[in-house]
Amino acid sequence: MYKKKNITLILILFFFVNITVDADEDTRQYVKFPPKLQLKQLSNMRDHMAALNEILEYMAYDEPKKAADVAKKRLGLSARHSHNTKDLAKYMPQGMKQAGYNMHSAASHFAEVAKKEDLESAYEALTAVTQSCVECHAGYRTR
Repeated sequence: MYKKKNITLILILFFFVNITVDADEDTRQYVKFPPKLQLKQLSNMRDHMAALNEILEYMAYDEPKKAADVAKKRLGLSARHSHNTKDLAKYMPQGMKQAGYNMHSAASHFAEVAKKEDLESAYEALTAVTQSCVECHAGYRTR
């Protein structure tokens, strides 16, 4: 049980360490959204982080099927429609769109793997989700 909690903590810390950038050396591409869409984009990102946190909690407590459900409903490919990203996509560079697609696709894959209740494989699949987040946040900014 402690090993799983430690793995979860390591994943969370790894995610945040990898997206930390010194403001004086910020080389990420600036993506300008109209003000209302910028708020929508930030709201979507916050929901993605909350969903990821919920997934990690379920995984830490050996509930991969619940984690799969969250991933499918809030991060998976079908979740793109609930976030109404069509208006946002018009302002995104191709690389940012691709990173978003990769994250949603990886979340759908994670959901399928996690349903099988093989925790090691599920954690492995989850790293593709967080890696997509890291890549996007390392390459793009909206402020």
